[in-house]
Amino acid sequence: MLKKSPVLYVFKIVFINLVFPNRTDMKTTLQVLLLSAVCHYAVTAQSLRYTLAQPYTALSAYSRQQNDPLSFTGNQAALAQLQHAGFGVYGERRFMLRETAAYTLATSMPTRFGNVGIQLNYAGFKNFNENRIGLAYARKMGKKIDVGVQFNYYSYRVPAYGNASTLNFEMGMMLRLTEKLNAGLHVYNPVGGKLGKSSIPGTADEKIAAAYKLGMGYDASEQFFISSEIIKEEDKAVTVIAGFQYQFAKQFFVKGGFISESTAVYAGAGIAWKKLRLDITSGYHPRLGFSPGILLIMHFKTTAS
Repeated sequence: MLKKSPVLYVFKIVFINLVFPNRTDMKTTLQVLLLSAVCHYAVTAQSLRYTLAQPYTALSAYSRQQNDPLSFTGNQAALAQLQHAGFGVYGERRFMLRETAAYTLATSMPTRFGNVGIQLNYAGFKNFNENRIGLAYARKMGKKIDVGVQFNYYSYRVPAYGNASTLNFEMGMMLRLTEKLNAGLHVYNPVGGKLGKSSIPGTADEKIAAAYKLGMGYDASEQFFISSEIIKEEDKAVTVIAGFQYQFAKQFFVKGGFISESTAVYAGAGIAWKKLRLDITSGYHPRLGFSPGILLIMHFKTTAS
């Protein structure tokens, strides 16, 4: 939940565009009034910007069998188990609106000194957008423990009013309890970084929320995997995210799960062929509707030397 933050501006603009599509003067006036009302108060916290189906792309973080180039976006320690270089790109049109679209691109590569990954995120449209660039590093600490860390540059931009940015970090640890059972811890922004100064009123003290996750995954077989996470985000109630992946044929599989916070569900189906994998996904919010998405992953047969 966003508390008294100008990031709500994007939702105001979407609403006005839908209600007053041809009333330019009225639209501009209402935008200014709404933004002024939101920014009248000091900003106290800001939620992490999850796409509705993001758990879909990060579901495999707690699996040895299903690890892929996007897994570390859920827990950086998952990067340590990567065997081959690759990249993935995911796009989602949240609630069927162009203005709330979100995109993720991640690439990862194993090296002899540990594994590295790069994550890029973009959400929004020309009148409001958020961006994040992250650099991750992970390595094995023995047979039972993997650790990872990621440094991020986060910013948002409202062209008519200004922009703001900050640096923060996140880190994760994975415990290999058995050959099939894995558990992990993840911490996002534990020291509470604040956004830099901008021309947007009231944003000088805007803070990126801290979040803590405890996750677990079980590889029941090479074809079936289940995972769950308990998330505590600053100033929000505890959230549970759970999901599964089932490979019902050599090249075909399905995924699905739910998010307790919003009672939303997500699902998808994919096909893998040689080095490529293509997934069609969708999230469903009980009040706001569907959020279709598409995921493309490509693997390279490059191993650490």
